[in-house]
Amino acid sequence: MQTEIIFSGFGGQGVLFAGQLLAYAAMDAGYEVTWIPSYGPEMRGGTANCTVIIADEEIGSPLVEHPQAVVAMNLPSLDKYEALVRPGGLVVVNSSIIERPLQRTDVHLVAIPANQIAEELGDRRMTNMALTGGLLANLPILPLEALEKALGEHLPARHQRFLPLNSQALHRGAAYHLAPA
Repeated sequence: MQTEIIFSGFGGQGVLFAGQLLAYAAMDAGYEVTWIPSYGPEMRGGTANCTVIIADEEIGSPLVEHPQAVVAMNLPSLDKYEALVRPGGLVVVNSSIIERPLQRTDVHLVAIPANQIAEELGDRRMTNMALTGGLLANLPILPLEALEKALGEHLPARHQRFLPLNSQALHRGAAYHLAPA
């Protein structure tokens, strides 16, 4: 098994953290993992993305050309990565700010109002966790509990107080399921 995922959005949306958390959770579960971040020179508002590969055997290359899944946190990310998803793959979008339908009919869509979920939880930084929860509910590579465990073990001490909110956001996002292809 080898699963390739791209997380993409604006800097400040927690794109890199979502991918890194998934990588930690997979590594803690005994999988082989790569996590490759990429971001522009701006701290917030510039583009950011990362690739995560999770495998049950050694990973030959960290490069991802046709991921099994893309998590698009904004419209430019969907525009850039939708065409790369392999047929039958998964596209998870933040429907709070992405209003256009997919242009492809050979991939599956999970539309999650992630900004709305985060605002309802009282912290807009939870947007990334809502999308990650939706990803895992529809691409069952790891259980949500593995991400919750990784949060507890890898979240810096100064952010530990956000564990309950992160967990709620994961579960709220996981409630969203595939739309017909």
